[in-house]
Amino acid sequence: MSESISRRSFLKGGIAAAGSAAALAVPSVAAAGNSGDGQLATLLDIRKCIGCGACVEACRETNGHKFPEPEKPFPKMYPSRVKVEDWSDKRHVRDRLTPYNFLYIQHAEVEVNGGKETINIPRRCMHCVNPPCVNLCPWGAARQYKNGISRIDYDLCLGGSKCRNVCPWSIPQRQTGVGLYLDIMPSFAGNGVMYKCDRCYERVARGKKPACIVACPANVQKIGPRNEIIREAHEIAEEIGGYIYGETENGGTNTIYVSPVPFEDLNSAIEKGAGRPHLAPADNAMDKAENLTAAMLIAPFAGIAAAAVKTYSFINKSGQAGKDKGEAS
Repeated sequence: MSESISRRSFLKGGIAAAGSAAALAVPSVAAAGNSGDGQLATLLDIRKCIGCGACVEACRETNGHKFPEPEKPFPKMYPSRVKVEDWSDKRHVRDRLTPYNFLYIQHAEVEVNGGKETINIPRRCMHCVNPPCVNLCPWGAARQYKNGISRIDYDLCLGGSKCRNVCPWSIPQRQTGVGLYLDIMPSFAGNGVMYKCDRCYERVARGKKPACIVACPANVQKIGPRNEIIREAHEIAEEIGGYIYGETENGGTNTIYVSPVPFEDLNSAIEKGAGRPHLAPADNAMDKAENLTAAMLIAPFAGIAAAAVKTYSFINKSGQAGKDKGEAS
């Protein structure tokens, strides 16, 4: 494929695809509040979690093919404040979220019925009803499906970490040395790709449950229509005098926790920081005027950017495949 044909195809394909991609990128700020109509939610009854880590291992095994394989040495970034984030030599880490660990178990030692107990809390993406990571991605690399799953398209992500910055729990994690930035602007783009739980969207699309739910020996999690999950969460909370997290946080999420103790107590007891999300109240990020305005402004341009980047990626892969074929013959 000649350079002139590649450039012409890139422009033609990018413009042709821009309309449909822009439509996909329009933010869901007009969605039905925190009702999550038509979305699937997961219920986690954390009284039952024994902290065995079976869900973590199942997640890693099922999603291993998505894990990044970075190219080294990494390009020097300008400005220098864009830091390298490299987890490729720390793939074994399981006590926090990383690009190789989409799910982990938090532990909180708290008082329950007058005695000390350890409450175990599986943590991953909250899959918000109206996710700011999707609405505010300037490249259209994050998307939300009708079933409420939000995911990052690793072929489109430039690793700029806007998704992490706007997430109330700072969930997405970056791996340097992978992704399109290496081909487009290796010293000036986002420095990698962002990774997070996509709730086994391929399995769900085939009518299967996420791997973490299937692997759990204690029946901690279940998945179903959000209105049914919310109703069951309230039934459990009423039965045990418990508490709910995720129903209204950030305008509502599709990850609903039920706890026998207040989440304020759990939040005080868990280890928090990078890759270790909090359990504090979270205001609706998409209710903020600046985010609403930004989402409306970003949406059409993100669609065009996504179309252009996808077309570039296709041309680049086609060209590389042709080169590899020529070298092999």
